[in-house]
Amino acid sequence: MNTPPNDQGHEHVVTAARDYLLDLQRRITHAIEAKDGQAKFLVDAWEKGPGEQLQGQGITQILENGPVFERAGCGFSHVRGPKLPPSATQHRPELAGAPFEAMGMSLVFHPRNPYVPTVHMNVRMIAATPANGKTVAWFGGGMDLTPYYGFEEDAKHFHQVCHDALQPFGEALYPRFKTWCDDYFCNKHRHEQRGIGGIFFDDFSELGFARSFEMLQSVGDALLDAYLPIVDRRMNMPYGERERNHQLYRRGRYVEFNLVWDRGTHFGLQSGGRTESILLSMPPLVSWAYQHQPEVGTPEHALLHDFLVPRDWLK
Repeated sequence: MNTPPNDQGHEHVVTAARDYLLDLQRRITHAIEAKDGQAKFLVDAWEKGPGEQLQGQGITQILENGPVFERAGCGFSHVRGPKLPPSATQHRPELAGAPFEAMGMSLVFHPRNPYVPTVHMNVRMIAATPANGKTVAWFGGGMDLTPYYGFEEDAKHFHQVCHDALQPFGEALYPRFKTWCDDYFCNKHRHEQRGIGGIFFDDFSELGFARSFEMLQSVGDALLDAYLPIVDRRMNMPYGERERNHQLYRRGRYVEFNLVWDRGTHFGLQSGGRTESILLSMPPLVSWAYQHQPEVGTPEHALLHDFLVPRDWLK
C-alpha cells in the first residue's frame, strides 16, 4: 500500500493518491489490452488552464472496436476549482462554496459479447478548504456489475471479491457498502436496478486519512480479480441477433442511469469538467423500445426478475 505518513499530512495524501491512481490506470489498461488481444487504448492527455472553471490535468484512455471490448474507457483526472458544486455538498452543507481539489480514476468496459457483463469502477478523493482554513478530505467509489444475461456463478464471484477487498477494514463494511450500492445504482424512475450491484461508498473518511486511503486502494486493486475471470468464462459463448438486440436495449437503461442519476456525471458537468472524459462511460451503440417486456420463461425475463433485484449473493 502506498500510504501517507500520517493523518495530518494533506499534501502527502494528495501526492500518494495521485501516484496510486495513475499506476492503477496503467495496470488496468494494460490488462484489458492483453485480454482484448487486438485493440489498443488511445491515450489522450489533457489540461485545463487559466480562464476555465476548473484547472488541472488528466489522462483519458479509450479502446474501441476490439474483438472482446466494443468500447472500454478508463480515465484519470486531477482538478481544482474555486467552489464545490451542489452534487458534492448535499451531505456536507458546511462545505458549500469552498474551494476544492478532486482526483479519481473511473472506468466502464462495454463488452462485445452479450454474455459478458459491463463493469464500472470509480475510486476518488475530494479535498475542500472551508473558511476556517482546515482542509477536509474524503474518499468515494466502488465497483458494480451490469449483466445482460444472468449467471449466478458470476454474481457470486464478483461479490465475493468485493467482500474480500473490504474484509481487512471491518466486518460491517461489505454489507453496508453492498446495500449502499443497491440503493444508489437504481433507475428510480423505472423502479429497476441497473445491474447486480457490488459495493459503493461516498463521503468516507471515518478510518482516518491513511487507513481510508488503504481501503480505497484495496477496492481499486480488486477490480481485475473481480471482472477478468467472468470475461474468460463468457467471451467465447456463441450468440445471435436476439442476444445482441437485448444487449443494446439493456444498454439504454445504463445510459438513463448515467445521465439522470449518477452523481459523478453531475459533479463533472456542474463543475465545468471535460465533457468527452465525463461521458467516456457511454456505450457505442444502444437502443430503446416502447414498453418492451421480455417473454416469461426466457433468459431475458430471468435477468429482469431474478438478477436485477437486490439479493444477498454470498448466501
